[in-house]
Amino acid sequence: MTRHQTAVPGAPRFLFVGDSMTVGRAGDFTWRHRMWQHLEATLGEGGYAIVGPRTGLYDAEADAAVSTAYADPSFPAPARRHLSGWGEGWLHMAPVIEEAVRTSRADVLLVSLGLIDLGFYTDSEQTAANARAFIAAARAANPHVRMVLLPVIPNIRAESDAPFAAACARFNALLAEAVADLSTPGSPVLLTPHPSDYGIHADTYDGTHPGPSGEHKLAATFADALHDAWSIGGRYAPEPDQVRVPEPEQALPLPPERTPVPEPAL
Repeated sequence: MTRHQTAVPGAPRFLFVGDSMTVGRAGDFTWRHRMWQHLEATLGEGGYAIVGPRTGLYDAEADAAVSTAYADPSFPAPARRHLSGWGEGWLHMAPVIEEAVRTSRADVLLVSLGLIDLGFYTDSEQTAANARAFIAAARAANPHVRMVLLPVIPNIRAESDAPFAAACARFNALLAEAVADLSTPGSPVLLTPHPSDYGIHADTYDGTHPGPSGEHKLAATFADALHDAWSIGGRYAPEPDQVRVPEPEQALPLPPERTPVPEPAL
């Protein structure tokens, strides 16, 4: 039987939800891959499942998450599942998360969203409202779903754009308020800290998207949160591996501004 297709009853079913930092581009490992390695090492075959409606990386020519060119060709197809997209944020995921959770039977969501919203679609308050709508919609599909949310990591734009930096800080404060308001014993919502020692010039290939070291740090943040809060898995301890460091000219820009999707009802 192919690994990762079946988990034992009661094993956590993880759904990765994110934007371009999570989906990755053709040729990347992705932090999802690093997290899969961690789950394999700490939970083992049958001890978990990775679920979701998508499996691809971002293909610039197709402008879609359709590439299968992961840096590690042995990354198993079932473990590549996710719900993330280049240029997609809380605005885009709030309307689709209920169906994704219901269909995949996900019970643990690992979520990294918000930067693209603030950069192109919505202000801090609107973005926080969409995050609250997302949480409500996920619970509509699974009242006992657990969620780990990563605050926005300000990218290189925030270094020279003071209003954008302020918007990131404001949204992170509002996201913390939402977590405090909405987390319940039956459906806990956890806000992680920013990844330890994460630097946009050292851990990304273009000031936004994680390179190999950034991928490990993002995975570590989620893995340590799962372990410390809910005793899932263990503390993150990556194995040395061969990593690809993109050349500067390979960096992809943030997507062009597009017509905003109508906000979901709260």
